[in-house]
Amino acid sequence: MADPDYITVNKALWDERVPIHLASDFYDVAGFKAGGQALREFELAEVGEVAGRRLVHLQCHFGLDTLSWARRGAQVTGLDFSEKAVEAARALADEVGLPARFVTADVYDAPTVLGETYDIVYTGLGALCWLPDIDRWARVVASLLHPGGFAYLAEFHPFADTLDDAEGRTVAFDYFAEGPQVWDEPGMGSYADPQAPVRHTRSIEFAHGLGEVVTALATAGLRIDFLHEHDHTLWQRFSTLERHGIAYRIPEGRPRIPLMYSLRATKPFA
Repeated sequence: MADPDYITVNKALWDERVPIHLASDFYDVAGFKAGGQALREFELAEVGEVAGRRLVHLQCHFGLDTLSWARRGAQVTGLDFSEKAVEAARALADEVGLPARFVTADVYDAPTVLGETYDIVYTGLGALCWLPDIDRWARVVASLLHPGGFAYLAEFHPFADTLDDAEGRTVAFDYFAEGPQVWDEPGMGSYADPQAPVRHTRSIEFAHGLGEVVTALATAGLRIDFLHEHDHTLWQRFSTLERHGIAYRIPEGRPRIPLMYSLRATKPFA
């Protein structure tokens, strides 16, 4: 499948979902405007102090996480391929009075378009499945860092993607699946609002195993500082998960599995 095919299909889907997500309880934009923040506690602990540091958020959607880093003192840049998302991010930044730069571009073009390097490259949840070439992504990340800077990734665990969509009790999908995966889910709305009416229901996604991601970053010249696997997720991925605050977990007494992971990788000094 030619590169423009997946970009065109996925951009139509994400453009349509921007206003849906802005209005959803899932993202709670009103709470953010009132002074809240969208980052997860484990991200804050693992990234650490960001005040005064230059941070770029790749695949930033409409910038809620990006601006949450800005609210903690980072000098932020957000990049996304959806012009509608970037327009919404700029409007939100202006409304809450947070300085931020937002750029519309494909993630693979980030080094050329941004033209600068950063202390931190941040990639948030649900981003990697939209990218066909994880090795190229890792090279982009490495090129955006200056020596001593680090990349931080929080992502849904690829093992969870192998489990049946209903209860998550059995392995139903191939962990080592290659090539684009074409999904069409009419009537499903958005993960942020399943009841929302949508026209663009087709998406093209790509699976990336944990070893593939780690190896790509290491091959790009980064030193892996840590890889943490988490036994919870942030939405009702399977009907059997129980909610604990903002986290969803497997019921007590059942064997746990990894549902998310996070890693940090540093660019060494020459």
